[in-house]
Amino acid sequence: MSFLVAGLFGGLLRGGVGLVKYITSYKDVQIRPYYFMGAVLLSGVIGYVSAWIAKDAADIFLDIDTLPLSFAVIAGYAGGDFIENLFKIGMKEPHLFEVGKKIKNIVSKTTK
Repeated sequence: MSFLVAGLFGGLLRGGVGLVKYITSYKDVQIRPYYFMGAVLLSGVIGYVSAWIAKDAADIFLDIDTLPLSFAVIAGYAGGDFIENLFKIGMKEPHLFEVGKKIKNIVSKTTK
């Protein structure tokens, strides 16, 4: 269980680093707390799942029963980064926050 919690921590770490990178890259950044918490939580869940996959893959393919917790943190961080970059490629946007703005504009136009 602690391995999966370490994966969750890696994903949360990735979400936090992404936020700091975004804040330091742009002027007059407004952070919406619920959006931020949702993005970091999603990154944590992806980290959890990534660590789970890494643990199962090591057990199945390498016949390794125990991996260090640092491996779970790295898997969680990398899993969050991987999913974020896939999303950016799919949406053809350089920043995840720009995608959020577009979605918000589309939703506000359809609800009027």
